[in-house]
Amino acid sequence: MKTFMANPKTVEKKWYLIDAKGQTLGRLATEVANILSGKNKPSYTPSVDTGDFVIVINAKDIKVTGKKLHDKIYYRHSDYVGGLKSATLAEMLDKKPEEVITHAVKGMLPKGTLGSKMLTKLRVYAGEEHEQAAQQPVAYEIKSRY
Repeated sequence: MKTFMANPKTVEKKWYLIDAKGQTLGRLATEVANILSGKNKPSYTPSVDTGDFVIVINAKDIKVTGKKLHDKIYYRHSDYVGGLKSATLAEMLDKKPEEVITHAVKGMLPKGTLGSKMLTKLRVYAGEEHEQAAQQPVAYEIKSRY
């Protein structure tokens, strides 16, 4: 019996649509990262991008537990002296809710070129509308633990 190793030619990719309304940020990001990396498939191979495409809608309606809305801080730097900028999670949800989910998922993917390639298969939208209707995405239900 031989061990199966997937290669890019044999991987079949699907499109999934996930509604983030009322979902907890970390649990949502974990599910999305598993789909992007292909860990939900029996043909998962760590060195090959076996994952599917994911569309996340209603990014502005996610929830977090505890005091993270005001305590969690996102940093960015302009590469100039004194160019450090910061924003709380509440400010980020007001200005760029897509970046919050993208940042959380990026941290859960492999580092390097394979993780970067997986991240390109993620589309996040703040509202209900999305541009991938032609791909006919399948609704993906995230199971609640409670």
